[in-house]
Amino acid sequence: MEPAERSRVPRIDPYGFERPEDFDDAAYEKFFSSYLVTLTRRAIKWSRLLQGGSVPRSRTVKRYVRKGVPLEHRARVWMALSGAQAQMDQNPGYYHRLLQGERNPRLEDAIRTDLNRTFPDNVKFRKTTDPCLQKTLYNVLLAYGHHNQGVGYCQGMNFIAGYLILITNNEEESFWLLDALVGRILPDYYSPAMLGLKTDQEVLGELVRAKLPAVGALMERLGVLWTLLVSRWFICLFVDVLPVETVLRIWDCLFNEGSKIIFRVALTLIKQHEEFILEATSIPDICEKFKQITKGSFVMECHTFMQKIFSEPGSLSMATVAKLRESCRARLLAQG
Repeated sequence: MEPAERSRVPRIDPYGFERPEDFDDAAYEKFFSSYLVTLTRRAIKWSRLLQGGSVPRSRTVKRYVRKGVPLEHRARVWMALSGAQAQMDQNPGYYHRLLQGERNPRLEDAIRTDLNRTFPDNVKFRKTTDPCLQKTLYNVLLAYGHHNQGVGYCQGMNFIAGYLILITNNEEESFWLLDALVGRILPDYYSPAMLGLKTDQEVLGELVRAKLPAVGALMERLGVLWTLLVSRWFICLFVDVLPVETVLRIWDCLFNEGSKIIFRVALTLIKQHEEFILEATSIPDICEKFKQITKGSFVMECHTFMQKIFSEPGSLSMATVAKLRESCRARLLAQG
């Protein structure tokens, strides 16, 4: 016999993920009842905006995206704003040709190894489910490995492609969105040397030193490397780090405004929990604290959280990020 339901919150969320045992039903119900009102209001505004057919890049669209793209419009808006739609239209049949290309056993084995590790808590990715999304995920990652041989396949891409598939329900669109992220929005994150990823972790360190000097000083005192704390945030774009709805809201902005959004999210998480982080007295201690700050009501309440990422870190232009990337990259290359 199943125990009586403690609440009306379903055990499986709208995307197919099982809610964890320690899920705070009461806090979620309280948040979602008010968020639902916001979602309904946004859906009406988006439907009106999209009546014209295209999704133009404009101040209005930027404002709308920051306030969240309704699920029913998300695939279309991501495709338009990221340039993925234009790429797909210019290359008809390309995705299917990639799947029929010359076999690469090493690539195939690397992807297969990770399939069962991708969202074991999501019913749609289980082999017992029909249709099982593992085959779709395999195809998208295989096609991408053929398309971008300099990257091939890298752990972390499975989680990103998995989310894209859940939102688009379309293999080819997921492939082109993955291309937008890996090829254009996240420079050099997934190449074998991962220089782009290492650079951006250093950039975050510089931003923390400038904007949150006490945390920067603590990191130096303890001798802790940023990669130890935040590599998963960057590689997985907060997938399996923050709640699903919050990740999707972050991605809405990522596809429109580019990679500086990742820094805004990271800085907001650190700033919001600065006092808590400053209590750390050792490397294991600070690692544990960085795990804790990605949990709880602050990150669950995605609408307020997204407002905070645009107010808390202060100004952060792409020009600032580009300048820091240049100096951090040069430093990493000099270290060899």
